[in-house]
Amino acid sequence: MSERQITEWLSSGDAAELLGIGTRTLYRFIDEGRLPAYRFGRVIRLQRHEVESFVSSCRIEPGSLDHLHPELAVTEISQIASSAM
Repeated sequence: MSERQITEWLSSGDAAELLGIGTRTLYRFIDEGRLPAYRFGRVIRLQRHEVESFVSSCRIEPGSLDHLHPELAVTEISQIASSAM
């Protein structure tokens, strides 16, 4: 027989703490559809594995800083850094 996978449920406070964000930000992510959540009566719960998948989807790929500061080219960042010295 196959083993049943037990779902670990997190409260909104626990999920926010795990993500390192406030509950208002967590609720905004839920409202925007970025993070799945479930309502049981008046209580909102999140599945731990879905929160962990959300974290993985937010990973920034290594490379240039262009994706963080698209308005600055890497050469401009170098010029700013060298002029500060």
